[in-house]
Formats: sequence, structure tokens, C-alpha cells
Amino acid sequence: MNSDLVGVNAEDWASGLARFLQANASVEALRVDSEHRKLEIATLGPVDLQALQASLAETIRLIESNSQVSAVVGVSIETEEGGGIRLQKPTCLTAPALWHWRELNWPDAIEDEAETGEEWRVLGLLAGGCAVLGISGWMVSSVEAAPVWLSVMFYIGAMIAGGWDAFEDAKEGLLKGELDIHFLMLAVAIGAALIGAWAEGALLLFLFSFSGALEHFALYRTRREINSLFDAAPKSAMIRDASGGEQEVPVSAVNVGDVVVVKPGAQFAVDAEVIKGKSAADESNLTGEANPVPKFIGDSVYSGTINLWGAVDARVLRPVGESALQKVIRLIREAQHLKAPSQRFTDKFGTRYTVGILGLTTVMFFVWWLGFGIAPFSNTEAGFSAFYRAMTLLVVASPCALVLSIPSAILAAIAWGARHGILFRGGAAIEKMAEVDLVALDKTGTLTTGEMEVDSVESFPPGREREAAELAYSLEAHGSHPIGRAIKKYAKAKGLEQRTIDDFQAMSGKGVQGREGQTLCVLGRRELLEDGPLAEWIKDVPESAPEFSENWILKDDLIARILLKDQIRTESQPILEKLKAMGVRTVMLTGDRRGAAESVGRAIGIEEVRSGLTPEGKVDAILEYSKSGYKVAMVGDGVNDAPSLAAAYVSVAMGARGSDAALEQSEVVLMKDRIENYLAATDLSHRARSIIRQNLAISLGTVVLMVAAAICGWIPLSVGVFAHEGSTVVVCLNSLRLLFAKPWSDTSMP
Repeated sequence: MNSDLVGVNAEDWASGLARFLQANASVEALRVDSEHRKLEIATLGPVDLQALQASLAETIRLIESNSQVSAVVGVSIETEEGGGIRLQKPTCLTAPALWHWRELNWPDAIEDEAETGEEWRVLGLLAGGCAVLGISGWMVSSVEAAPVWLSVMFYIGAMIAGGWDAFEDAKEGLLKGELDIHFLMLAVAIGAALIGAWAEGALLLFLFSFSGALEHFALYRTRREINSLFDAAPKSAMIRDASGGEQEVPVSAVNVGDVVVVKPGAQFAVDAEVIKGKSAADESNLTGEANPVPKFIGDSVYSGTINLWGAVDARVLRPVGESALQKVIRLIREAQHLKAPSQRFTDKFGTRYTVGILGLTTVMFFVWWLGFGIAPFSNTEAGFSAFYRAMTLLVVASPCALVLSIPSAILAAIAWGARHGILFRGGAAIEKMAEVDLVALDKTGTLTTGEMEVDSVESFPPGREREAAELAYSLEAHGSHPIGRAIKKYAKAKGLEQRTIDDFQAMSGKGVQGREGQTLCVLGRRELLEDGPLAEWIKDVPESAPEFSENWILKDDLIARILLKDQIRTESQPILEKLKAMGVRTVMLTGDRRGAAESVGRAIGIEEVRSGLTPEGKVDAILEYSKSGYKVAMVGDGVNDAPSLAAAYVSVAMGARGSDAALEQSEVVLMKDRIENYLAATDLSHRARSIIRQNLAISLGTVVLMVAAAICGWIPLSVGVFAHEGSTVVVCLNSLRLLFAKPWSDTSMP
């Protein structure tokens, strides 16, 4: 394998690309030649190339930034002739013959905040220079004694300053065989100069460069909002060495299982579990939540958050590259590259539109000249020349505002959401959230706090409660489900020992199992007993009170159950009432038993409760609602929710503590783990959609009115310039309103 891959070792490249391959089921293999910046993927059937492009770009960014990634598992790696590597999933010998290889663009380096800030300032200076020179030219031209050539020189200087950036962009487009808006503006400015309309040409390029500066300013503010999250990523960590001392190391050198020492005021460098001390954490940069979060032994802490007052030791839970903060960064970076459906339409529309406008302008020039007998190049007392009218038409029909109308609003919405704990994975999610008319909610961790507590342990016969609790603790030691977290917390508080469990296996929607020695141990729902050899026995065991959830432990002659209780989120009921007032239907889909589910449903006033559902049952429910004509948003947090999230029209995951599977399937992530953020996301999507519609109305309305006026010869070039560039400025400013919107509160109504 080539070891000179852009300064990054081959092992890191292999690990990172294997992660991409495993995360994308539609991709069978890939070839990467980093030296020649070439990417190819092998697929079967149709795929979303744009989404794959964004995902692969983020993977390569992480590799080149030397972020720690998980090791290669289940992927074969080969060295390609001429350099580069090839990775592929396990497959049969005949499958490669059916693969369709597609080349992707090598991701360009993402501009940082400083570069973007510098660009809008340069454009602003050029626009200012254009304005000063243009005004100077106009003032000189108004002086009768001044020579004509002097005003012309000022105008030429103004046009050079105002058109410099447009020239650079147009040149780049022409080298690719593309005609864009920058080419149109330069063509109009040159055309205006040829017929002696120097002032109009300079005015056009001033307003065009000014609107460009404003556009880049909007992008700069958006990136600054987003980069404030990225800046939170710690660069080093203090670890406890084998002798018990402390040693500062780069964060990339921290491994799973290491113990990090975090002093008051310092950042948590990695995702970890507190094993000594107590404190509180400021998680606002990750979740948007301003209130400190208490941290005790057994609690999780997250990379990039701040330890407020107590010194703690914490054991590292996952690699740096897979931390909660890195997941957030990855989701946001991908989101910036994923376009909304309406934006993809305007992109295609804009390209074709540019060519069409050039054709229309040419045709109209000859119609005015040959058809109506209007002078071709000289304005007369009777009206403007045919060429002057053509230049005016070319200006007012150019789609500058149209092209900016959607992406400017989408980027501003993504940035606002990221700053307030709502992550949209692309523009499509923003548009779709506003269309939802049915919300399906998981119970545990969504409508309830998810922080369940063990109330009691019962064994049958009595006397083996401690053994049962130790087995449950051992089976859930590596799980992240709320029930598992509750059992681990209970076990640590009681000082229980963790037993050795082999052959661990999760039973989707039912429980977990493993072996202690040669003995099978099972932890799961009551249905495991009702469907097995203990079906008759379990009939005589009364169910617990409705507010409790049951988990049963089975091992040889040991039968026991753990009773857990979850707290209903106090905000759930008013949120559901507001959804109902908006005309949105709400349902609960849960794997919990009927009594516990209905008890929560009654307490919060949810319209429909479906309990005892397997992951497949949740998917069936989602599909049933979808076939009935509903656009369903599924809100969940666990591994068992991932299939139903994938089946929904919009998938919403409950935040930083949600499972990786749920986060990967979700289009919207609520980082605060609070259901009221669903309404905040809905409110943001409605506002974004409203602004997009306003922008489209402004841009298209201006084009239609001005084109009609230009064809009729009612407006001079200067008015057309003001209308065209003015609409672009208005669209940018209108989109920026999203960026400066006040945070949503639970007293707001979308």
C-alpha cells in the first residue's frame, strides 16, 4: 500500500475508508488514489451520488486532519497498480462483474472562517473602489470643461475594480465550457461601454460586486456560527499513567480504556465515563443547553464540554474520531453539502436559464432592429436602441437572486439550528419537516426522560436477588439503552460485581443474551417467557404496576425480574397539545408492555398508543400511516428505533446520548434530548420555508416585471441594474434573518 498518501499513513487511510464503506450499504467497493486525487466507487443499482459525495468528502477530511478512527473490520484491502488502494466488502466471485464503477469529485478543501472573512472584505473593498471611481467619473463628466477621456478613464477603473471578481469566476467557468451569471454581467457591462453608457456599466458592476460581497458576508457569518462549534474540539488531554501520575498527550494519542484527568475549568477531551469524583458540565456548545449538567460516578461526559467545578477521573469510552462532538461536526459538514430538492431544481434551472436568456436577448435584438425598425446601436429621441434594450433585458433576466434564494436560507437555517442544538442533515430535511402531519414518538427517552431507575429486584424463589442483579449488570455492561444504563447505575451503587459473559448477542427488540461459562443467560421482556417453556408458569405471576417496566433474567434454575421506573418529561403534555393545535396527529410506538405504555399515554394525553412492538412492528406501523397518506416524522433514540427511523418520511433522533444507529439514520438530531426541541425544529423549518418562498417570489417577481418592462422599452439600463441587483441584496438580507432569529421557547407557537 502506498505510504505517501497526502502525508497520512496508509493505515489511517484504510481505517477511515473502511468506515465509509461499512456505513454505506449501497457501495460495494471503492478505489482511492490520493496522489492523483481520484475517487471511484462501485455500486449495484441506483444511488444518491450527491449524498455519497458529501459523506466521502467528510471521511477524507477526517483522515487528512489525522482524526482517530476505528480499525478496519470485515473489509478487504488491496494495493492498486500505480499507487492508491482498493477496498471492498465480502462478496461472491461473480458480483464484481455486475458492479457499476462511478468516479466522484475529490473534495476541495473547505474554506475556513478566516479565508471566507478575508474574501468578503476584499470584495467589499473592490466594490468601494468601484463606487469611488464611478462617482468620480460621473462628477468629471458633469463638468463641461473636463475632457471626455478623463471621465472614461475613471469609469474604466471603476469597471475593472467592480468586475475583477466576476472576471475571475467567468474565466474559470469558460475553461470548463460553462456560461454563468458572471459572464452575463461582464457581457452587459462591456456592451454598455460600447454604446457609451459608461455610468450604467459601472453602476452594474458596483452593485454586482456589492451583492457578491454581501453574499460572502452571509456565508462568513454562517460559517462563523458553525465554526464556533468546531473550535470546541480539544487538542490535548491529561491521562493517568501506569504509575498513577498525570501526563499530557495529544488527543489523538488517547485510546479507549485510558483514564483521563479533568481539572475544574478544563475541557473533557473525549467521551468518557466518570469513575472518580463529581462535578457538573457545561454542554452548551454540544446541545445548546445553558444549564449545568451534574456529573457523578457512572455518568457519561462528552468531548468538547467543560468541567465546571470538580476534579474527576473518567475512563475513555470510544475513539476520539467517534466522539459525540466529532459526530456533530461530521453531521454539520455533510449537511452543508446536501442540497434541498428545490435547490437542486433551481441549480438545473439556472444553468439552462442562462443559455436561454442569451438566446432570447439575441433574438430580441434582431426583432427590435429588423422587425420594428429600431436603431441598432444609437439611442434616439424616439427611444432606446435595440442593443441598449438587449443589454437591459440581459441584466433584468439574469437569475442572480433566484440562484441565491434557496441556498442562502438553507445555510442560515442549518447554522441557527447547530447553535441551538438542532442538527439538520441537509436542506431536504428542513423542507420536509414543514410538511409533517403525523408524529410517531418512541416512549423511553423521548416522551419520558429515558433515565430509568431500578426500583426493585425480585427472584423466584426469593433470596437470589443479588445474583440476578449481577447477571443483569454483566449482560448490560456494554449497552447504551436507557434500561442498561439504569441497571449499571444500580449495580455500581450497590457495589455489585461484573461477571464474565461470553458470546454476547443482542436480540433485536427482545433483549440480550450471553454465556457465563457454558450456561446461557438471558435478559429481556416478559414475552420471552410467555413464548417459551415457562409460558404456563408466567401466567401465575402477576404483572407489576402499570408505571413499572419489567425485565426478566433467566439462567438455569434462576428466574428473576427487575422493575424499573421512568419519569415522564414534564414538557411532553404541552408539546403534544401544541402539535394537536397545529393539526398534527401524534402516536406512541413503543416496545414496552401495554400497561406501562398506556399509563404514560394517559398522563400526557397522547392520541394513540401502540405497545409491545418489535422493531419490525414499528416499521409496519410507520408504513401503515404512510399508505394512509400521512407524512410521518419518527422520533426515537435507540438501536431498535433505527429501522422505523429509516422508514419514516422524516427521521428525528434524540441527541447526543442517542445510539449511533439512530443518529446515522436520522435526518434531524435534537441534541438537548428534550422533546420540545422537536417543536423548535418544526418552527425553524416553517420559517425557512417561508423565507425561501419569499425569496423566490422576490426573485421571480422582479424578473417577470422587469423583463416585461424591458421588452416594452419602458426602463433604462440603470433602472434594470438597480432592480436586478437590489433583488439580490434583498434576498441575502432576508435569508440572514434566520441567522439572527431568537431561540424558540416552549411558550412559542410555530
